[in-house]
Amino acid sequence: MLADRKTSIGETVEARKAPLAGEQAWELLQGAGEVIVGKGRNAVVFHPATDSREEILAHCLGRTGTLRAPTLKIGKRFLVGFNDEMYSKFVK
Repeated sequence: MLADRKTSIGETVEARKAPLAGEQAWELLQGAGEVIVGKGRNAVVFHPATDSREEILAHCLGRTGTLRAPTLKIGKRFLVGFNDEMYSKFVK
């Protein structure tokens, strides 16, 4: 999908080799303007400046307690998880 849009990738990190859990994940996400989490056919938008840390992490962390993959940072926006519509809308 990214190649189809001629999108370049600045950095790739293998989530299994460098997992981010709890506080580390929050440190990454807290500075974002918005965090958009894809779950199934739905996408939920959070604003770390005003929304609850616990609620954001509940959506962003997987069963193992680590940040869900894939996670993309585009400007001040994070896309967490996969959702076709979310990627179509926000990955340019």
